[in-house]
Amino acid sequence: MSHVEEYVEVNVPVRTAYNQWTQFEDFPVFMEGVERIVQRTDTLTHWVTNVNGVQREFDAQITEQLPDRRVAWMTVDGEARQAGLVTFQPIDATTTKVVLHMNWVPEGLAEAAADKLGFVKRQVAGDLQRFKLFIEERGTETGAWRGEV
Repeated sequence: MSHVEEYVEVNVPVRTAYNQWTQFEDFPVFMEGVERIVQRTDTLTHWVTNVNGVQREFDAQITEQLPDRRVAWMTVDGEARQAGLVTFQPIDATTTKVVLHMNWVPEGLAEAAADKLGFVKRQVAGDLQRFKLFIEERGTETGAWRGEV
């Protein structure tokens, strides 16, 4: 199993950063390789990804969700095995540290090599930078889900 941890500081309040992160169907706007996410229930999402021409579909279950603090997930069905956690830490009233932890199982030699070369780490860092730009340019979230899991 492989692991990556990256973070970004966003210039929005913690509530705004968290609320935007709960809008999973907006992830393709800032996550490279994510083509589509469908929120099937409060805790189940269906993902379609395409990374370097390799398309995968899988379902991810939200295993923990605490408003303004954290969202954890794991895949439960499909062509990918991963789990992750994103935390939201207020730095001050208008700045939030977003930390993403992700574990996954590389499939095949190409993915294992890409992992060893830091491809996933760079992609996650880029996704977080694009999230930063997206939420800071908007200044407000596109929606919110304040439920607890």
